Amino acid sequence: MLFMCIETYKNQDAKTVYRRFRDKGRQMPEGLSYVGSWVTADLDRCYQLMECDDVTLLQQWIVRWSDIIHFEIVPVVAGKDVATTLAPQL
Repeated sequence: MLFMCIETYKNQDAKTVYRRFRDKGRQMPEGLSYVGSWVTADLDRCYQLMECDDVTLLQQWIVRWSDIIHFEIVPVVAGKDVATTLAPQL
């Protein structure tokens, strides 16, 4: 499953987030995969696409960062997969 993780840096403090990332890496449990990320120009938010089959792995990762990041998690599906699924109904 794919998850769009919308991360808002607490206290608008991107430096603390990137310092931890530099020192400890992503801190992902085995089985959780990083797909890609995009950061807003004002350094306030990051949109990170993650993939896993067990949602508890995503929860473990969130707990490791929740002291400095607020998370909104949205399960997503690739647009091409939706188009394929809906094609017979169109």
